[in-house]
Amino acid sequence: MTQEPVIIHTDGGCTPNPGPGGWGAVLRQGSHVRELYGGEPGITTNNRMELTAPIMALEALTRPVLVHLHTDSTYVRGGITQWMAGWERNGWRTSAKQPVKNVDLWKRLKAACEQHEVEWFWVKGHSGVPDNELADQLATRGMAEAMAASRG
Repeated sequence: MTQEPVIIHTDGGCTPNPGPGGWGAVLRQGSHVRELYGGEPGITTNNRMELTAPIMALEALTRPVLVHLHTDSTYVRGGITQWMAGWERNGWRTSAKQPVKNVDLWKRLKAACEQHEVEWFWVKGHSGVPDNELADQLATRGMAEAMAASRG
């Protein structure tokens, strides 16, 4: 593991929800910065885009590293840090015996996390944290491109 952590901020969303969506991620290690974004022109949800952002950021890393991953999604942070172990034990069912929503992305996120040492942090959205604001701008760009693609 690299000593200096990779600091990642992620965001995602769609308008309307459900609708076309976008995600963004800012990866920072020392003076190195990488910006990633993308979108889904079909029908998606805020939660799917919020999950896609950390998946794409983690999958972009080329070697195992310590990651400090910041998200403004309580759904993502709660799912990965608190609920996932129970979902797996229950055959990817919730405590109410319902199928876990977005199970494809949860499994992909779990696999991406297993390649690294990931510490999860929640950050309040739109609170002036520069890299969170940049991740939001990147997600908005991804969503705009997805919306344009869905029209033409």
